[in-house]
Amino acid sequence: MSDKIKVVIITAQGFQDHDIIYTYYRSTEQNYDVSVATQNGEKVVGKYGISVPMDKRSKPNITFNDLNVADFDLVILTGGHEAPDRVRQDSRVKNFVKAMASEGKVVAGLCHGPWIMISSDIMRGKLACAYVGLKDDMVNAGANVIEGDVVVDKNIITCSYYAEVGKFMRETFLAVERWKRGEVLDEPLVIK
Repeated sequence: MSDKIKVVIITAQGFQDHDIIYTYYRSTEQNYDVSVATQNGEKVVGKYGISVPMDKRSKPNITFNDLNVADFDLVILTGGHEAPDRVRQDSRVKNFVKAMASEGKVVAGLCHGPWIMISSDIMRGKLACAYVGLKDDMVNAGANVIEGDVVVDKNIITCSYYAEVGKFMRETFLAVERWKRGEVLDEPLVIK
């Protein structure tokens, strides 16, 4: 059995191309075992024409039925307002994200990706940052929203804008390392 960290990026048609490209390749560079999940494992295309799977070495996409908490250490929820809005309507994803959070595994949402976290009912009482178009939804979900580029509240990570994806991935990797050691931050961390 592999000791590699297993990550799943969940998306749909109309994703933010920048988000998927950076999180996918940065995770593979980190030597993580990366899967991309779409509703039925179908190929999907981003707002600017990038499709996943992205290259001939990429594994085929998995389906939402394949989302099993025991199989993953980290879930990354990327943006582009169209894809997360589609994804958050699927109960399989919402149940998976909620279970990942409950088990203390790392749940990381970028730009509009936290819409899925909101619909999974994991943001109540969490410190978070939010994209400007998502702030009201995050507040209405019970999160304490502050200004910041990235916020880490235990195993929940939010990022306000895709231009901050470098900071987001650094903090996500650090959170996974803490999780592997059985540690969490005592206080939320705010990156500006």
